[in-house]
Amino acid sequence: MNCFAGIDIGSTAIKIVIINEKLEILGSKIAGSGSMFYKYAKENLELLLKEIDLKKENLKYIVSTGYGRKLFKEADETISEITANAIGARYAGKEFGTIRTIINLGGQDSKAISLDEEGNVVNFAMNDRCAAGTGKFLDVAAAKLEIGVEELGEYHFKSKGTPLPINSTCAVFAESEIISLLGNEHKVEDIVAGIHYSIAKRIIRLAKKVGLNDVIYFDGGPALNKGLVEAIEFELGRRLAIPKNPQITTALGAAILAKEAYEEL
Repeated sequence: MNCFAGIDIGSTAIKIVIINEKLEILGSKIAGSGSMFYKYAKENLELLLKEIDLKKENLKYIVSTGYGRKLFKEADETISEITANAIGARYAGKEFGTIRTIINLGGQDSKAISLDEEGNVVNFAMNDRCAAGTGKFLDVAAAKLEIGVEELGEYHFKSKGTPLPINSTCAVFAESEIISLLGNEHKVEDIVAGIHYSIAKRIIRLAKKVGLNDVIYFDGGPALNKGLVEAIEFELGRRLAIPKNPQITTALGAAILAKEAYEEL
């Protein structure tokens, strides 16, 4: 059986997807990037192959993408995460219709991508790495609030008051704002809601630079945060298309490209 792998080596997480010739996902894996991108990517690919009972010989082509894509020596090809994200979103989002706008919230940055009706990238925008609108900021905020990052969504829906504004665009200063709000005895749930709405406003401003066309697809780990999703949808005034596994969209796109590249050999 011929199989193909896409490896998305991000700044905070490594995502791997293996597909077959029918574009069916045989397995996927998400692991922390740590400080040794190549080592952890290689180890987790080997673990995934073992988990789905595949031999290395079955893996005919590998495409790497993301922040550390050029560090993965075994890759047959490297591509930008913009291209891989667009291809993965178009495939994973088929059930929602034609994807025209992608919002991707990563560990260290956030992206907005505009597609034409054929799925080609026509424009994209990225935030500054210091901006308080990334997945890493959610991790830091949760730690300061002494709750798990997976609990943020739950706390969001406990908030009954007005979400407290987080005005700083720099994650460091935004962190100071959170500490100040805690010091003034504001409720954790109201601070969480404020964080989500502040991120939502920044993401939407970014997306407007490329154009907000339906269908709007939201991916990346923070897309699992239902509170953040609610905040973005409220600010947008429309629903988002969110796949079952939003973290692996870019790796899936890389795997699809791997299949196409192999068939062209």
